[in-house]
Amino acid sequence: MAYHMTNHVFSLRFRDMSNLNKLDFSALEVSKRNYLKWVQDVKLHLTAKGIRATIEASIVDKPVDEAQKATAMIFIRRHIHDALQTEYLAEEDPRTLWLALADCFDHQKDIYLPEVRHNWQHLRFQDFKSVNKYNSEVCRIRSLLKFCKVELTESNILEKTYLTFHATNIVLQQQYRAHKFTKFSDLISVLLFAEKQN
Repeated sequence: MAYHMTNHVFSLRFRDMSNLNKLDFSALEVSKRNYLKWVQDVKLHLTAKGIRATIEASIVDKPVDEAQKATAMIFIRRHIHDALQTEYLAEEDPRTLWLALADCFDHQKDIYLPEVRHNWQHLRFQDFKSVNKYNSEVCRIRSLLKFCKVELTESNILEKTYLTFHATNIVLQQQYRAHKFTKFSDLISVLLFAEKQN
């Protein structure tokens, strides 16, 4: 009986330890490849924890206490590559660390923008095997452009979709235009329904 209890306690402790090592999302890589997604993930998680103010410009009516700063610092450190943890080891303030990482990585916008603009210009509805795949690519491009401070309007996306229907589907294109959709999501819903029917 004592043996089973000891094993049970050990397995619970081991499980708790392994849970400590689990990340909420992928750590920031030294290669900078996942920086854009990482920034959004950190912001969302810190917002959910009620401590996003620890990385943003200080607001007079919302002071941040030391415990909140420590919590944010632990969270950010856990979600950056070991080499980056070592590089910024002396840093104790989450906002200063956040700005240092931005200074190091934020030029990614300049790298991504020409590529994403190119992807948007060459995006064609007819090139995708399913409506879902097209929708996913539109969402990906839109998100990256937004991060680069370029906004795609609903009408931009709708027009791109209509213009890139296959040449044999001109009648369909005109029918969808006649619906006068104002939201891309509404057009996608109709296209998904039509795809299932066919």
